[in-house]
Amino acid sequence: MNWYQYNLENLARKLDVDMNLGLSSKQAEERLKKLGHNELEEGKSVSVLLLFFRQFQDFMVIVLLAATLISGLLGEYVDAIAIMAIVFVNALLGFFQEQKAEKSLAKLKELSAPHAEVLRDGNWEKVHSRELVVGDIVKVTSGDRISADLRLITASGLEVEESSLTGESLPVLKHTNELKEGKVELGDQGNMVFSGTLATRGSGVGVVVGTGMKTAMGQIASLLVQTNRMPTPLERKLAELGKILIVTALLLTAFVVIAGVYRGHLLYEMFLAGVSLAVAAIPEGLPAIVTVALSLGVQRMIKKKAIVRKLSAVETLGCASVICSDKTGTMTENQMTVKQVSTIDEHFYVTGEGYDPYGAFFDGRKDEVNVKDIPGVSRMLLYGSLCNHARVLRKEDRYVVNGDPTEGALRVVGKKAGITEENLAEWEITYEIPFDSDRKRMSVVVEHQNGERLVIVKGAPDVLLPRSTSIYSSMGKRPLKQEDTQLVELKIGDMADQALRTIAICCKPLKKGQSYNDFELEKDLTFIGITGIIDPPRKEVKRAIEECHQAGIKTVMITGDHAMTARAIARDLELMPDNGRVIEGSKLSTMNDDQLESIIEETYVFARVTPQHKLRIVQAFQKQGHVVAMTGDGVNDAPAIKASDIGISMGQSGTDVAKEASSLVLLDDNFATIRSAIQEGRNIYENIRKFIRYLLASNVGEILVMLLAMLLALPLPLVPVQILWVNLVTDGLPAMALGLDRSEGDVMKRAPRNPKEGIFARGLGFKIISRGFMIGIVTLIAFIMAYQGDPERLLYAQTIAFSTLVVAQLIHVFDCRSERSIFARNPFSNIYLIGAVLSSLLLMLVVIYYDPLHPVFHTMDVPLRDWIFITGLGAVPTILWGFSEK
Repeated sequence: MNWYQYNLENLARKLDVDMNLGLSSKQAEERLKKLGHNELEEGKSVSVLLLFFRQFQDFMVIVLLAATLISGLLGEYVDAIAIMAIVFVNALLGFFQEQKAEKSLAKLKELSAPHAEVLRDGNWEKVHSRELVVGDIVKVTSGDRISADLRLITASGLEVEESSLTGESLPVLKHTNELKEGKVELGDQGNMVFSGTLATRGSGVGVVVGTGMKTAMGQIASLLVQTNRMPTPLERKLAELGKILIVTALLLTAFVVIAGVYRGHLLYEMFLAGVSLAVAAIPEGLPAIVTVALSLGVQRMIKKKAIVRKLSAVETLGCASVICSDKTGTMTENQMTVKQVSTIDEHFYVTGEGYDPYGAFFDGRKDEVNVKDIPGVSRMLLYGSLCNHARVLRKEDRYVVNGDPTEGALRVVGKKAGITEENLAEWEITYEIPFDSDRKRMSVVVEHQNGERLVIVKGAPDVLLPRSTSIYSSMGKRPLKQEDTQLVELKIGDMADQALRTIAICCKPLKKGQSYNDFELEKDLTFIGITGIIDPPRKEVKRAIEECHQAGIKTVMITGDHAMTARAIARDLELMPDNGRVIEGSKLSTMNDDQLESIIEETYVFARVTPQHKLRIVQAFQKQGHVVAMTGDGVNDAPAIKASDIGISMGQSGTDVAKEASSLVLLDDNFATIRSAIQEGRNIYENIRKFIRYLLASNVGEILVMLLAMLLALPLPLVPVQILWVNLVTDGLPAMALGLDRSEGDVMKRAPRNPKEGIFARGLGFKIISRGFMIGIVTLIAFIMAYQGDPERLLYAQTIAFSTLVVAQLIHVFDCRSERSIFARNPFSNIYLIGAVLSSLLLMLVVIYYDPLHPVFHTMDVPLRDWIFITGLGAVPTILWGFSEK
């Protein structure tokens, strides 16, 4: 519907609403039932039941279940039931971890749920934004995040920042007149305000014409909801690993069955032996442990203010080689701050950050001054606070500004100078000429309690200086001379070189009862001075950029700001080397893709860019072989976020559409959080390698002991249920604890990992085979020495082999914590691992010494003296390789 074409009378008739009373509660309830809640769809949610059964879809688990079924059909009921029970517990573990991750995302959604002030039954009341319906009359004031698409009924100086939807960085002044044109683009619909945009100035009232997916933002969001997710590098590698293990298991089973039957053994016996080898070859707990490791990493990231939307995409963070980051709010505070104030003959520096109204004024000699005693400066700051709609509010433990950020900065510096609300209350604003982006100024007529009356004008210095005929100096008011103009221009240029945005303050006394038109009010002004304002860098970002540089990650600033401002911030953060390039959007538009790719490596700042430019920047870096992390907060950023390898959206300022397109959401909109997330992503991948190393080395040992026993015509040292108990329970807990391991000290001093790097890269394959070989040999030695060729000692020998295997693996787990040697890390620095190893030992002892479990697990009591022998043999593989690598 082209709601912008309707006049108010037709609008009320079409929407069936009384503009003075709003909808009735009954009407609102009926429309909510018919139209649904005012929220964006996120695709189909997975039911709890489906989430549980999804734990059984892994190919390795399916093969195991098939082998278990065949064992049951052959009469091995106890083994079959035991194996099923263990697999069920494994599924429950994965289910609870995935559900925990889903709940984390639900918390994120709660954070971005605003409320709206609505007229119902003739009364204004506050309701949750999701309860809004078409026809609701909604009040909009400065600072409000708009909750639905509204056709404006009234507007008083209302300006709305629509960059999240249109890419236009400057706020748009709104009106209520209907538009007669046929097709009008979103950015030109001046009588409409849209869901997800922000009111920065003024106030208004509008009627809801679109909610949920029927909003302008919802229509764009629908394109993103329908897209399919591509598997991550880790998912692909684990799928390939699974296929290799399955093929290995099937080949081993076939080999054992054929060789055994050829030697004259019964087919039934050989099939059970083959199933035992298949069970040994498949690390059944691997899928669940990968899920657990990723989930635990996600929980740690939440504590660091980052929420991962796509669980298996965590490890991709470890490959990032370029971060393309917004400047405003991500690298900077997004809190405009006055840093310098200047009159014609005075200049002071201001301390304090953001909207905290505490700070001091210093002169060029760094001596603190009381600006209350300096008439020109105190007058300028008072007038800057009067010609102003912003309010500084205390919200919980911090100060916030309700209104335009620049006006907020002027109010804050006024408070630092001792200007109180009581001082401002002595003045009354009787007339206003609102700020206009074309005029670049705002004016108010104010009257003091003592009868003094004047006009105050604030705006761009280059606009106000030509309109001034006099100037305030320390000696009082005097005519503006040519040399005064040159000196002011010099001060403005000096501030601009420091990336400070300059705002001039002027005034003109008015006689009581004297009338002026707008043009006359804003001429023949008295120039008072200028303020230098900047959005200061976040304190922690400089160090974060340095650490990213050490980690081989290039940081690129992308901003809609002017090149001079962006360059100054980049230098302050030491983001850009001396020969680094700054490219403006206008120049970027003239380049073709090949030209952009040729200069992309030397470019560190992209200024005055549109969201459309961001997509080209991402693609250019990707064509150079980089893995790109891209930040954004608006709807128009969604294509670049989605095209990047790691899409990052803002939790505070970001739109729902940007969050839906992203892999990572920053709750604090802070660049330093990206660095923490990358470090966590690297650590998670390293931890996954650790427990893959641990699990597969253990499985190699199990395969070897079974295969060599068969080739030597020995009885089976281990039965299938013992192997499965080791793989899922005894090995499972330490493997999970490895997922909690802290990173090695140099994780952020290494180059980014190549995304094409295989799981077994950096010598991991050799470590798995070599450790597994030794574990298998010592287990077989323990079995042979306990068996002594006596069939009556078989149960005892199998228990000894089972115990030796578990002990060897539990000692080996400490070796897996380091890429170098077991001696490279303090074994007690991971208390979770200590707890897991002790728990696994306890579980092993329960299986050995608890009589009711003996028939299930084919075990018996082991004399205490044998544990010296078992522990000594079990320690041999790890100690041997540890000394060889020390």
